[in-house]
Amino acid sequence: MNITDELIGYISDLSRLYLSDEEKEKAKGDLSDVLSYIDKLNELDTKGMPEMSHPFEAVNCFREDVVTNGDDRENLLANAPESKGSYYKVFKTVE
Repeated sequence: MNITDELIGYISDLSRLYLSDEEKEKAKGDLSDVLSYIDKLNELDTKGMPEMSHPFEAVNCFREDVVTNGDDRENLLANAPESKGSYYKVFKTVE
C-alpha cells in the first residue's frame, strides 16, 4: 500500500492530531513499517493452528481479597486536618 501525504492528512484529521511536516514524514515512515510487517506476518502458514485470544492459558488469575490493614482508624484519622469522633470533618458543601 502506498502511503501518501493525503492519507496521512486524512488519518491525522480523523484522530484530531495536528502534525508538523516533519511529524507527517515520520508518521508516513512508521505507518509504512507497520504495514510491511503485517505483510510479512501474512506470509506465515497458520493452517491447523488453534485460534487463541491470549498466548497464556491462565484464566481469572485474581488474588484472594484479604484485609491486610484492618481497622486502624486512629492512624487514618491522624492524617486528617480535622476529625470529629471517628469521622473526617469536612466543610459543608450543600445548604
